[in-house]
Amino acid sequence: MVKNFKIYKNFNLLKRHKKSILLIGNFDGLHLGHQKLFSLAKKYSIKYKAKIGVLTFDPLPKMFFNKNLSNYRITTNEQKNNLFKKAGVNFVVISNFNKKFSKIKSTNFIKNILHKKLNPKFIFVSNNFRYGFNREGDVKQLILNENFFDYKVVKPKPLLKKRKVVSSTLIRKLLQNGKLDKANKLLGRYWTIEGKVKQGRKVGKKLGFPTCNIDIKKYILAKPGVYSVKVRASNYKKKLKGIANLGYRPTFNGKKILLEVNLFNFSGNLYNKSLSVSFCSFIRKEKKFKNLDDLVQQIKKDLKQANIDLKKI
Repeated sequence: MVKNFKIYKNFNLLKRHKKSILLIGNFDGLHLGHQKLFSLAKKYSIKYKAKIGVLTFDPLPKMFFNKNLSNYRITTNEQKNNLFKKAGVNFVVISNFNKKFSKIKSTNFIKNILHKKLNPKFIFVSNNFRYGFNREGDVKQLILNENFFDYKVVKPKPLLKKRKVVSSTLIRKLLQNGKLDKANKLLGRYWTIEGKVKQGRKVGKKLGFPTCNIDIKKYILAKPGVYSVKVRASNYKKKLKGIANLGYRPTFNGKKILLEVNLFNFSGNLYNKSLSVSFCSFIRKEKKFKNLDDLVQQIKKDLKQANIDLKKI
């Protein structure tokens, strides 16, 4: 874990962060492919005695250009920053991706932002990195400008798993298709949603299974269904085990996606507390039940399965 980790909301870097190794990208999920990149950056950091920095964007460019794209992110900025710290990053620049920024010419991005403001020694980018107005800039242009602006481009080979490039896009698809195990393997950890517990309709409590209700906000919508989970609450040191329903609650004609978590062997008030919910296994897809008795019987089966799954972990 890095000490003195700094977050910039502008391009005005401190002197100690100039001539650094700069990694540019969205880094949504900070998956195994990203982690390989940071491992290489660490080697450069030791060899050239340089700090490691990240230039990333908020909102994600795809979400900026498509306003209807609400559920898309694998990780929040806060989660990403914590993962950056663990990966050995010294500083992160979070650029506000707005209309003005999207219209910057690629040559001006290189000259005025990369060179004059950030002034890196090395720039790490993926081969498909695009930047500037209408995505006119590419890696070839970055390389052509190396000698003019005194930096060196590094473009590591992508990480392949079973002949597929490990990417945030692939992980989103796996989550949407209910292939949680594969998604978790590519993330190198359990996919996790963080949010505050909201007041619900207390239907679960009436059925004998009280739940913590969490708004999933801009997170990618994994396949609606039932999951076994591990939960960390802001006021509890110990990790809790439980079962979660992610979905629309068709039995109750729900319209809004919601994450409902039932914690095992727990009693206490978690309203307005922050929960970190790690998805461990996918149990079944969401479905509509004819009546509440059928729903209760299914919940009991789900609880047994969740207990079995969590004991294996």
